[in-house]
Parts: sequence; C-alpha cells; structure tokens
Amino acid sequence: MFTRRRRASPVAALALVLAAATGCTSTSGAEPSGTSAASGAPSVSGAPATSGAPSGSAGAPAASVARVCDKAAPGPATAPAGAVTVDPAVVGDLAAKTESSPPHTTFWLRPGTHRLEPDAYAQVMAKEGNRYLGAPGAVLDGRKTNQYAFGGTARDVTIRFLTVQGFVAPNNEGVVNHDMADGWVIEHATIQYNSGAGLMAGARQRLRASCLRGNGQYGMNAYKTGDSIRGLVVEGNEVVGNNTDDWERREPGCGCTGGIKFWAVDGADVRGNWVHDNRGAGLWADTNNNDFLFEGNVLEANDGAALMYETSYNAIIRNNTIRGNNRVEGRESARGDDFPYATVYVSEAGGEPRVPARTDKIEIYRNTLENNWNGITLWENADRFCNSPANTSTDYCTLLVKDTARCAPPAIATAPLYADCRWKTQRVEIHHNRFVLDASVAGCAAECGRMAVIANSGSSPDWSPYRGERVPEAITRRQGNRWYDNVYNGPWSFAAGDPGGKLDSRQWQGPPYRQDAGSTFAPRAGG
Repeated sequence: MFTRRRRASPVAALALVLAAATGCTSTSGAEPSGTSAASGAPSVSGAPATSGAPSGSAGAPAASVARVCDKAAPGPATAPAGAVTVDPAVVGDLAAKTESSPPHTTFWLRPGTHRLEPDAYAQVMAKEGNRYLGAPGAVLDGRKTNQYAFGGTARDVTIRFLTVQGFVAPNNEGVVNHDMADGWVIEHATIQYNSGAGLMAGARQRLRASCLRGNGQYGMNAYKTGDSIRGLVVEGNEVVGNNTDDWERREPGCGCTGGIKFWAVDGADVRGNWVHDNRGAGLWADTNNNDFLFEGNVLEANDGAALMYETSYNAIIRNNTIRGNNRVEGRESARGDDFPYATVYVSEAGGEPRVPARTDKIEIYRNTLENNWNGITLWENADRFCNSPANTSTDYCTLLVKDTARCAPPAIATAPLYADCRWKTQRVEIHHNRFVLDASVAGCAAECGRMAVIANSGSSPDWSPYRGERVPEAITRRQGNRWYDNVYNGPWSFAAGDPGGKLDSRQWQGPPYRQDAGSTFAPRAGG
C-alpha cells in the first residue's frame, strides 16, 4: 500500500453518486472485541496501560483512551420540548417527518429499530440546522437494503446518541453525511457494520465521542468532491475493526483502506482517539492535506501503519501512544522485500513555509512507540511528481503548482518548478520520542525494528529532471530531516539513502548522516 508501488485515486467513484439517497440495514456477524490483541484493554483515563514498559521515557504521553464503543452515552429518555417524535413502528417515519418539517427542527427517535422505505436510495434528506437525537436504544437500521442514511447538502446538521448500522454504501462512498455537507456535528453516535465508509465529511465537521466500528471500508472518509475540507475536528472517538471487506486485497494497490482516510483537508485536529484493530492503516492523510494536529491518540494493533502522512504538508504529531501496529503487513512484506514498512510513515510529505499552517514543519515529538514492527520511515519516491506516471494521486498537483500541465519539459528542469512540482519529504523533525522494541513481543527477528530516511533512484519518465541519485541525496542530507534527543530501547537499526541499507546506531549518528544527536540507545528493551 506504500506509494512506491501503488495506486489509483481512492475517491474516484464518489463523483458518480452525489445526488443519491441514504438508508440503513442491519448486519450480522461477530463484533470486534473492543480490546487490542496487542496489549489488552487500555486504561479508561490517564495514560494507557503499558504493562512491563521500560522506564526512561523521553516525555511520556498523556493520551486518554476513548473507550466508547462498549460504553455508549445514553440519549434523552423523553422528547425535548418542541421536538418531533419519530415512531420506530412506522416504516419511513424519520424521512417523511424530515421532509414535512421546516429547517432547524429537532427530531427525537424513540427507543427501538427505525427503518427507511425498502428502496436502495431511500434516505433522510436533512434540512439546515436539523437535530436528530436518539433515545436510549434508538437504532436506524437499513437492513442491507438502503445505501445511505443521512444525505443532502444542508449545513449544520447534528446527529447525537443514535446508532446507524447495516447500510450498503458502495466503495468510496459513505452512509452518514453522504453528500459531504458542511458544519455537521456527530456526537455520541455509533456508526457500525456498514459497507463503504461509515461517514463522509464536510468543512467544519465535528466528530466527537463516537464509535466507528466494523465498517466495510473506512470508519470515516474525509473527502469532499471538488473541494478541500477546512476545519475538521475528530476528538475522543473509538475507531475499531474497519475495512472488514479488505479492499486492498480485492483491488490490489487501491490505497483505499483503513480506520480514517483524509484527503485534501486543510486544518484538522485529531485528538484523544483510540484507533485500533483496523485492517490496513489506522489513520491515513493522503494528498494535499495541511495543518494537522495528531495529539493524545492511542493507535494500536492496526494491521498496517498506525499513521500515514502522504503527499501533504505541515503537521504536528505529539503525545501519542503507538503500539503493536504494522505486524500483519510487516510480516507479509518481510518475505523477500527489504523496504522498511513503517508504523509512522511520512511519504512525500514535509514542512513548507509557503503553505500557511500552525507549523512550517512536520514535528514528531513526545510520542511512545512500543513493540511495533518498525519505527518511522521518511520516504520519497523520486519518480513521483506532478504530471508523472508514478503520481498515483491522479490529476492532482502540489499546493504550490495549481496547473499540472506546467510540470513538463523544459520548464520543470528549472526554478521554481524543479522544486515546486514535487511533494518533498523535508523539514521533518523527530525528537524526544521513546522507541521500544522487544522482538519476542512484536513477533519478529532481524527484519523488524528499523528507522529510515530513504528514497529510490530516479528512473522515469525519460524527461524527468530527478533521475539518478538527486532525490536520495536530497532527502538524506539537504532537506532538513532530523532525528535528535530520542530514547531507544531494543535492537533498533537504521537506513539512510538506500531502502535496503542497515546501519547501527554509531553509523547512524556518525558522518555523513549525523542523526540522533543527544539520543540514547539500550540494546535490550528495558535496558
């Protein structure tokens, strides 16, 4: 799933269905356990439990765990004053009463299972400012018939205390906020066991204290057709067991899986979430995202990377607990592949002062990474740039060059296009983190426990100005990528320039790389 060998745009199908309707369906099948296979259930408050964790933390995270899927907050037991009551015994009552009521109406869904009309495109077409409140036990269930639950372009819709399940949205589409309207608030909701994505996103969307569980593709697909999403908040949610349909195996190289996918989001706070046991990546920001804060999250036991930040800009990643990730994909990749598949993977992404954000770097600090397959990989594909065949973000260019056609010879070989036509892994600072590896716990041997700053040799197309060793040399020595003041416990190794290289800590710290100044190394976990 890494960019050196993938992928078509993960959102191509969305443009086909913007006017489609929404519905719900019940699903059967085993639910996720709600605890991580890697380390058991985390603590409910304070820092997550780390049984047997070594001492000597370089800034222990203060991440609280959003354990909400099995502890859903109850909604109002009686209808609020002025609310329209929705009867679960009447099929289609919620959609019909929404249609007949004015904007800014509050709806209270009685306890029980609510259904839409038995049509694939039956849906609730929300109106501006509507509020949907579920009573204790209120479920909107599409019965594997309806594709979408809540749609329409109305702004500032609120959904609280409601379980939405069993929808059959197509690949790359979502069940809640299907049409990516702006200003929606989803709080104390459970969105589970649907096909496609549990929900989509619009500008100023707030997703708080909700459970995104067991959805077929993503828990949330933060993508808005033809536009960027500005001002997204994802806070205090549990994101567990998503991508049950295993899309990467069904469509190899699609890059279309994980707990949450972000695409062209400008300004996002992702705080205090528990993202675990997802098939594929936990959190994946892919293509022209900017100004992200990932803070206080617990990311664990995801099959792939805990966090991917790809072809994007300017992010702060701090005070997260990241453990037990990437073991499934790492083990698979170890069979004849020496690429250091990462737990935190920064791919063609970096700090850029010309793109406004709260930082002009990618800053990764005060995190604890424990018993993952690998550590942090900074990667840059020398053949991936605007207008190149390797640019798998089809038809997209960097935020510095709006017109992809400008990135062509002869102009691309000269300033400013030589620099601006490619996404660069630059200005990444990795410091005051704690990296712990017990290979017996991670289930690996010499093939795991790697940290890397690497690129391939440029080779195509034949007009590329980046052929040869230009990009490996730049990412390693000239683009301001620095590790320093970290704590290492366990058998860590390092790669610089060449993906297949293997350096020990002395080589990593010495010339010509001079990484991890001020860092400490103990060869055994707990040392």
